[in-house]
Amino acid sequence: MTLPPPETLYDVLESTWPAAAVRQVGPWMIRDGQGGGKRTSAATLQGVFASADIAVAEAEMQALGQDPLFMLRPEDTALDQALEARGYRVIDPVHLYAVPLTDLPQEPLPLVTAFPVWPPLAIARDIWAQGGISAARVAVMQRVTGAKTAILLRQNDHPAGVGFVAIHEKIAMIHAIEVTPKLRRQGVGAKILRAAGEWAQNNGATHLSLAVTRANTGGNALYTSLGMTVVGHYHYRIK
Repeated sequence: MTLPPPETLYDVLESTWPAAAVRQVGPWMIRDGQGGGKRTSAATLQGVFASADIAVAEAEMQALGQDPLFMLRPEDTALDQALEARGYRVIDPVHLYAVPLTDLPQEPLPLVTAFPVWPPLAIARDIWAQGGISAARVAVMQRVTGAKTAILLRQNDHPAGVGFVAIHEKIAMIHAIEVTPKLRRQGVGAKILRAAGEWAQNNGATHLSLAVTRANTGGNALYTSLGMTVVGHYHYRIK
């Protein structure tokens, strides 16, 4: 089975981790993130820009109470150079991974291990909060209109981790994977991914995908070990 191109995964990212509001201003897509993180608050170029257009985007983001932040894809070379000349630095280069669900490890999880539940249980919210995933980011999950769920994982009879997964156009994307500190490096993350894949397949998806920073070496190693492939990348620039 073929892998989705980066352009498709950008759309999946937009639908499964949405901004509170989005509007077109000149060549820009301006996102109102309301505390949902970089993915929900960065401006994205949608056409040809002139140098003066950058100031327009900056003003729009500042009017929303957001620091100017731009998402740059590989095709945005000219904008990347223009922002660098204006003193913007690169932050959080991101890999986009995908895998056909039929290629994920198929070993069944032990019974009473993984629970797809929506809305998320209080313990799931607690695990997210302990890992720095705020109520504003949980609000991002609540805005998703398609099929979605939280995956709560138990290990050794204790809550062990949680993730959020949603589907757009038959491609599932998992976000906000968080493992409790005491149970890290014990395979919990891999089990969350496998449970997410099982839920996604049961809900009509063909692929599982995710976005992770290049600096997250542990996460990148895990996703590669599960057969996931880097199919695209992007980065941000912030002043």
